[in-house]
Amino acid sequence: MKPQLVPPRLKPLGPRRSATLAALDVGTSKIACLIARVTPASQAASGDWRTHRIRVLGIGHQRSLGVKNGLVVDMDEAERAIRQTVDAAERMAGVQIDQVIITASGGRLASEHFTAKRAIGGREVAAADIHRVLEASAAHHLHRGRIAVHSLPTGFSLDGVGGIREPKDMIGEELGVDLHVATCDQAAARNLLLAVERGHLGVAGVAAAPYVAGLSALEPDEAEMGVIVVDMGAGTTSLAVFSHGEMTHLDAVTLGGNHVTMDIARGLDARLADAERLKTFHGSAISSTSDERETVSFVHVGEHGHHKAHAPKSHLVRIIRPRVEETFEFLRDRLARAGFQSSPSRRIVLTGGASQLTGAAESARRILGGQVRVGRPIGVEGLPDPARSPAFAAAAGLLVYPQVAAREYFEPHRGERTATGTDGYMRRVGRWLKESF
Repeated sequence: MKPQLVPPRLKPLGPRRSATLAALDVGTSKIACLIARVTPASQAASGDWRTHRIRVLGIGHQRSLGVKNGLVVDMDEAERAIRQTVDAAERMAGVQIDQVIITASGGRLASEHFTAKRAIGGREVAAADIHRVLEASAAHHLHRGRIAVHSLPTGFSLDGVGGIREPKDMIGEELGVDLHVATCDQAAARNLLLAVERGHLGVAGVAAAPYVAGLSALEPDEAEMGVIVVDMGAGTTSLAVFSHGEMTHLDAVTLGGNHVTMDIARGLDARLADAERLKTFHGSAISSTSDERETVSFVHVGEHGHHKAHAPKSHLVRIIRPRVEETFEFLRDRLARAGFQSSPSRRIVLTGGASQLTGAAESARRILGGQVRVGRPIGVEGLPDPARSPAFAAAAGLLVYPQVAAREYFEPHRGERTATGTDGYMRRVGRWLKESF
């Protein structure tokens, strides 16, 4: 991975440090900014990534502008919407921020997997051995035009025996590591960074939307046992697979809630505003016996101008259901190609604004299989009631992300390398001391 191709790397939050963090979720339908005070928790359960208490000080959100399918398509519009959102959060929090952590939801999120092995000669594994094998795994080249968003070691092996989490002080002949690299399109990431930076804000780090949605909405036991987080946005639907406490796979399709709205507008010859209202208040991905008796009203747009019209709710359901099913079928097929076959014991958590559509969970259960629930932010204090919803899972997860950022490993910049391993070790020790105290 070439240093100039990677986005800013988030500085991990030490377990004893407090901080004021700002999270910016730039989506297709809304832009949300959360400003929070993060303080060390008095007690953190073993394996829990939530090592700090999070208290939201300010929140701003508004309709997204200049963004389509998670991509910036109008720089001026996107910049203005970001400025207004951040300003609202700053005024509520009473603080001014200069850096934000942002989500990547567009740019064709995907996974690349790398492995590396190094001989250690039958002795105890030292920290330097772990560093060398990680460095070897991170030195692989990504596909052209892609950049690394996350780089997560998912497991070590000794002499071909895998499933090892911490190999230090174990004895073996050969040390190996598996590295999961989450990537997105370089151009998409650069345009998003530029839109934020034009608002006179620095970007502290970038995180994939389904990953941070999982950090926000999952219990640690779920991530340990295995779970798929499906983040259903307006322009894209993305997923993150968690296993043994780590994200092991990432994927996305460019289908979302806005596609359902467009289908309704076309199917009923209705205005987009009416189509969105019908989807929100009357829409469903499953049919019921009362659908034929219930009617919905909207403004019909035709050759004779605008006039009020009515349609049975069953007609609305027949428009919505195929698009929702198509989205889950795409995800099912992509998971199968990646080796994740359907299973009755599979656990699925839906997040994102589109997951609130009536019947979405039932549709996911039927097509993807397994147990399905809708996920909301966990362990975030001070969120107003409207923000305690699946639509804010990714934004809230950005406040959790600094607590786990130390798990990631990226190839050091060439300028940081030295002829001996001593300087690198001392630098890491100094960084740990700085972040922890």
